[in-house]
Amino acid sequence: MKKTPIDYNIVTEKLQESGLKSVGKSSIREIKKLVDEIENATDEKFIRMEMGVPGLPPAQAGVEGQIEALKRGVAAIYPDIMGIKPLKKEISRFVKKFMNVDVSPDGCIPTVGSMQGGFAAFLMLSRMHKGRDTTLFIDPGFPVHKMQHKVLNLKFESFDVYNYRGEKLREKLEAYFKTGKIHSVIYSNPNNPSWICFNETELKIIGELATKYDIVIMEDLAYFGMDFRQDYSKPGEPPYQPSVANYTDNYILFISSSKAFSYAGERIGMMVISNNLYNGHFENLANYYANDQFGYSLVFGTIYPLSSGTSHSAQYGLLAMLKAANNGDFNFVESVKEYGKKAKIMKKIFLENGFQIVYHTDIDQPIADGFYFTFSYPGFDAEELLNKLVYYGISAISLLITGSERSEGIRACTSLIQMNQMEDLEKRLKQFAMDYPVK
Repeated sequence: MKKTPIDYNIVTEKLQESGLKSVGKSSIREIKKLVDEIENATDEKFIRMEMGVPGLPPAQAGVEGQIEALKRGVAAIYPDIMGIKPLKKEISRFVKKFMNVDVSPDGCIPTVGSMQGGFAAFLMLSRMHKGRDTTLFIDPGFPVHKMQHKVLNLKFESFDVYNYRGEKLREKLEAYFKTGKIHSVIYSNPNNPSWICFNETELKIIGELATKYDIVIMEDLAYFGMDFRQDYSKPGEPPYQPSVANYTDNYILFISSSKAFSYAGERIGMMVISNNLYNGHFENLANYYANDQFGYSLVFGTIYPLSSGTSHSAQYGLLAMLKAANNGDFNFVESVKEYGKKAKIMKKIFLENGFQIVYHTDIDQPIADGFYFTFSYPGFDAEELLNKLVYYGISAISLLITGSERSEGIRACTSLIQMNQMEDLEKRLKQFAMDYPVK
């Protein structure tokens, strides 16, 4: 037994009570629950890096817009399940202003967070083509998307993209597409958990192959504009948020309000569907829905029974934030740059104490400082390392649950760490390095 920063006996006791066989194999929410209980029992604050939740106040424009809507009485009225018209128009405008992509308001649908948009899209896409039954995940990725597939009993395949960057991506994707069983692809950009970002060459490869094989690309833009190496903050001016939407008409974009606008609690996201896909007719959909048009079936056959739309007042909150951003009155990118500042400091502390950054480059340049980074420690796999770090008051998740092939890797989220905790982080990592010196 070692003298660790968090009482060894209490941590061990709470681990046993939790019923978890291993911290390193546990889900995000399971780790959160465990750490909550250890903090309550010890009165010691953890360096919490397991949850990808905002660590900043919500955008004031949204708060004011939502309060005003509530005062007008919208809480008593069901919203249109397609989304309120002014919001749909503002989403379309946002996509044009910050992505330089033209899409009709019809295909701009507010959802109960991006997760509901994903759930609905996965179900729809699995029914589009007879004989195509598999989603392809470009990993590492958001673990809950695979969980949703399991809940829906849908097939998926995946590969870790780290060794297939640049032109190598073409051959890898085409090998899957040639099988004839892939109906869609999903990835996040910037990537959760690795924070790698596809460049224009890679997005063009994905788009060209999507068109060639008639495959829908789902682009998870949960961290919209948050590759701080470029300034994506000026509406209507380049550079724009990179997107596969510039290279194919077969796309669905998931744009979250949780991170860029710090509005996670209201569960309001955006699903943006290309005009080509939204208006498209697919014979096989008639076996499941009253209409074979993709957009109609998605709204009235899938979103309707899932939730009958999303929060009326939250739609007005999102409307106010988007309008302020589109008009140039609210620089949402500037407001979240704090995450990049913290990542830079944290990575330095980890590296100075013998840790290594796992996904450390974007092909030929260093990874950006942002919402996430990944780390490892020589001599440990991810499970072993997480099982040790919990005694040092540090929590995170294993890359193994994200589809990564890097068995030694751990995802760290910067959002909940406060600047005044950096000293604690440094002390705890120094002690860890002393207790487990690199051989």
